[in-house]
Amino acid sequence: MGALTKAQLIELNQNFTGEKEGGQRVEVQFNPESLKVTFANQIVEPKGGDQAAGNGGRQFVGAGTTKLGLQLWFDVNAMEKDPVDDVRRLTQKVVYFMTPQPSDTDKNKLAPPGVRFSWGSFVFDGMVDGMEETIEFFSPQGKPLRASITLTLSQQKILEAKFTGDGKVPARPGQTPLKAAKAGDSLQSMAAKGGKGDWQSIAGANGIEDPLRLVPGQLVDLNAGGSIGLGASVGASVAIGASGSVAAPKVGLNASLGGGVGGSFGVN
Repeated sequence: MGALTKAQLIELNQNFTGEKEGGQRVEVQFNPESLKVTFANQIVEPKGGDQAAGNGGRQFVGAGTTKLGLQLWFDVNAMEKDPVDDVRRLTQKVVYFMTPQPSDTDKNKLAPPGVRFSWGSFVFDGMVDGMEETIEFFSPQGKPLRASITLTLSQQKILEAKFTGDGKVPARPGQTPLKAAKAGDSLQSMAAKGGKGDWQSIAGANGIEDPLRLVPGQLVDLNAGGSIGLGASVGASVAIGASGSVAAPKVGLNASLGGGVGGSFGVN
């Protein structure tokens, strides 16, 4: 298993064309439990149409927006390296993305920096609309030790997910496809549908005690179970005695079935 991918907040340049060189970069302490993505379009009602019929005509869509909502947690007691005494030493790095910065083109204008939220294959570029910090726990000295931050980011377009490849997951060695039992299914019927005749071995390999009554949704490996083999050897011998008499041939048959049943038969 590979290392856990941590979400990051990365400062963008003011043109939103890429990451800012030497800009702020924050790796979250705990990945968020969920992400809430909201899409919205600006609906513009055109002039004309059949107003008497309640039909305003075809509506036009203005600029679309996408909002991202998430919650981040910080806890100084859970820091594995470089622990600090006040959780605000951690959260102030996130508050930075709410702090207006001078414009590169006009130093008299201020605007919050652009930010990229990156978590694995999920990337969102925008600006922080709102932020709410909640302090959860204090030390005996009155220093906050745990806090949560609720962030809302927005971008002035509809977010389109971009993927590479066809997205199909290749088969992995050791993975066995399982069949889910439906209501009324028996192991015999499932085995028959799957072209398997030895349902007894399948029942044993899957630990099924009652093959006639399967729980709906129960997963069964129809490829499990042992194979039955049949081995036999036949031999004949003729013995001639000292007096010249010839003994009747002796035929022996040894057979084994599945390794669990054995028998020998002799004919004199």
